[in-house]
Amino acid sequence: MVHYLDNAATTPVRPEAIQAAVEAMGEGWGNPSARYAIGTQAAARVKSWRADVAGALGCAPEEVVFTSCGTESDNWAIQAAVELGKRKGKHIVTTAIEHAAVLEPCRALERLGYEVTYLQPDRQGNISVSDLEQALRPDTVLVSMMLVNNELGTVLPVAEAARAIKRSGCPALLHCDAVQGFLKVPFTPQKLGVDLLSLSGHKIHAPKGIGAMYIRKGLKLQPLIRGGGQEEGLRSGTEATAQIAAFAAACRLGAETLDQDLAHMADLNAYAQTRLKEAVPGLRVLTQGGAPHILPITMPGYKSEVVVRFLGDRGICVSSGSACHKGKPSHVYAALKLPKKEQDGVLRVSFSYDTEREDVDALAQGLKAAGEQLFTSLS
Repeated sequence: MVHYLDNAATTPVRPEAIQAAVEAMGEGWGNPSARYAIGTQAAARVKSWRADVAGALGCAPEEVVFTSCGTESDNWAIQAAVELGKRKGKHIVTTAIEHAAVLEPCRALERLGYEVTYLQPDRQGNISVSDLEQALRPDTVLVSMMLVNNELGTVLPVAEAARAIKRSGCPALLHCDAVQGFLKVPFTPQKLGVDLLSLSGHKIHAPKGIGAMYIRKGLKLQPLIRGGGQEEGLRSGTEATAQIAAFAAACRLGAETLDQDLAHMADLNAYAQTRLKEAVPGLRVLTQGGAPHILPITMPGYKSEVVVRFLGDRGICVSSGSACHKGKPSHVYAALKLPKKEQDGVLRVSFSYDTEREDVDALAQGLKAAGEQLFTSLS
């Protein structure tokens, strides 16, 4: 039996989303750009699915553009924002704990002459609005701040950032990577005050290969892909109707049960904190009070990669926070300046609507066994 506790990495596709994709491939396979019946029917379905996503997000359907994933949405938002602001300045503000899909485009822009200010977190992973206010300048053209950190679960002050930008009078657009926040914390783009916002389907029980970008009404972006004019000319290419159908189903159903799902995940998070601390003396929870679906913990003195493999052999799936890329520590945990023993032992546990207490119990038993059977490191 598999005990899956890595929902921040990806989620199993829910049965209703699978069925929606199957129907789109088997019955609604027409090209939405075609002018005969099966084409116009497909176009009508895409319009309906766009409305479902917009309804879950809390925006107008015309503000939603489908993409292939959150990474594409992040890259497009950053490139489009600096293109719009190229006559106003070359300064960008982001955080040191963003996903690589934001940090790498920013680093690429630095090589092209842009200046990027990376806001540093405190030891709990929080970002200071006052630090943002001090960083804003008359030539700041973009602020990119994620809603929920994918490794810590901390909720960043995006709405406060929007107000700070407005007070400063700088021309910056505000982009938000909401991949880990969508259907995990309540929000709408309007309440956040963002101009651009990125989503990903596979984090909410839709398939991989589908995402979306919110583009505030009135904001005129350069096309990401030029061609036949799909997605209002912003992202040409025949629509991925099966993935869109599944994404829409996951959005619709997730929005319908949002309150109970959030309560369920919060209960699991609290239960896990108690059970894991009981099972493993010395285990520490790194952050408190963030998004309910992410629980970052550390087993000081143990190597998280080894613990992850130990648990995986027992059918328990969690992720390591200490070796995300070629053996290098996660930039998020490095930014927290944790002691080396704590950083080496970081694990991320993450829940969903279908996670059960039995999964947490299995994890507690697995970590207890790991603590008893594995050697601690000398670091």
